[in-house]
Amino acid sequence: MKLVPLLKPFLVLLITFGFTIFFVRLIEPTNSSPPKNSEAMARSFILWLHGLGDSGPANEPIKGLFTSPQFKNTKWSFPSAPSKPVTCNYGSVMPSWFDIHELPVSDNSPKDESDLLKAVKNVHAMIDKEIEAGTNPNNIFVCGFSQGGALTLASVLLYPKTLGGGAVFSGWVPFNSSILEQQTPEAKKTPILWSHGMADKTVLFEAGQAGPPFLERAGMTCEFKAYPRLAHSINNEELKNLESWIKTRLQSNS
Repeated sequence: MKLVPLLKPFLVLLITFGFTIFFVRLIEPTNSSPPKNSEAMARSFILWLHGLGDSGPANEPIKGLFTSPQFKNTKWSFPSAPSKPVTCNYGSVMPSWFDIHELPVSDNSPKDESDLLKAVKNVHAMIDKEIEAGTNPNNIFVCGFSQGGALTLASVLLYPKTLGGGAVFSGWVPFNSSILEQQTPEAKKTPILWSHGMADKTVLFEAGQAGPPFLERAGMTCEFKAYPRLAHSINNEELKNLESWIKTRLQSNS
């Protein structure tokens, strides 16, 4: 069903902001006992990239679920995308990492690699700054939802060093296979976690399913998890799985 042009942008924003409100109500702060031997835990860094029309601070409650002692020395970063016109929303200006030409996003949606690569460059600068501050690249994890998930994928694939991992939630492959010519052998070693709701009508499930085969052709490993009845959002189950996934990959000081 087609939406009235003036209503469609508003609806997209409602979907995105609804996701944020869902988290504010869903995640309650918890008190955890101080971890033992925290000195042995190396510094780690988790970079979270939000979806279209959202903001970094609105997603900060996510870190409240990561209560394991292994995250005692974790630095979190929730940057906000710049505001710019978005084609799929009839040119409306909103926070957006790169341009999106159509919604819903499918496996065959148009790709704007030029705008995407500008965003990738900015993400790489954030990672470089953290490495310069003393964080081991193997303890750096880039995660993102929807548009942020697509940017996560591109940023991890094109970063010259091996990172701890990249986690894509309800994302898609935002570039053509030719872009892999820029990939280094070290980047191929970065593992990917991909989670997608099977009831997603904004970024279609087929767009998510196209990710693992694409990564396999690129020589990378990808763990794909499908969530029945989950629409364009993230639930606690996905985030607890992310916590466990990162824990198994954290490097200690020793």
